[in-house]
Amino acid sequence: MFVLVNLKAYPCDPEEVAAAAATVAEESDATVAIAPQAAHLQQVAETGVETWAQHVSPVEHGSHTGSTLAEATADAGATGTLLNHSENRLKLADIDASLEAAERTGLDTVVCANNPEQIAAAAALGPDAVAVEPPELIGTGTPVSQADPDIVRDAVDAAAAVDESVDVYCGAGISTGDDVVAARELGADGVLLASGVAKADDPQAALEDLVDPL
Repeated sequence: MFVLVNLKAYPCDPEEVAAAAATVAEESDATVAIAPQAAHLQQVAETGVETWAQHVSPVEHGSHTGSTLAEATADAGATGTLLNHSENRLKLADIDASLEAAERTGLDTVVCANNPEQIAAAAALGPDAVAVEPPELIGTGTPVSQADPDIVRDAVDAAAAVDESVDVYCGAGISTGDDVVAARELGADGVLLASGVAKADDPQAALEDLVDPL
């Protein structure tokens, strides 16, 4: 089971969370990855944890002030990137170009989407994974696997109908080990979460609670 913790722009210590994640990943069967701010990619990667960018821009080398260049994230130690998170939506053409940028630099990719219909469209672009995240549940503590399990089931079916090689992750409201188990039972290959770990007083304990039921 893949667990991707998005630190967003929360006021947490990225190295502390990353070190905790590296320890938990080593001691469990789960793969735990951290997606910090771009400025923190290198220091997070140096902890040994699997490190993901929160975004890469649909650009190549050139005059692109303010962009997140895929080559720069890879040089900093990232091995994957989120794309099209509900807090950073992209046009379809830009998702495609960002996927090309990630492929150019060897980054794994997960494209976020709101519902099964969007999951199908995202899977058709050829990412490594897609993640279904109803935006109304993000940050609520109410997991989509409980609020509307059919969305997860239908997302899994929608992706498989397009490309069976594309993994499906489940996000929005994931915060406990029971949530992770429920996501797996609904057919998800992994989960995306943020505040449940990034805002925790003890990130390692929070991560252990997530993966222990697995």
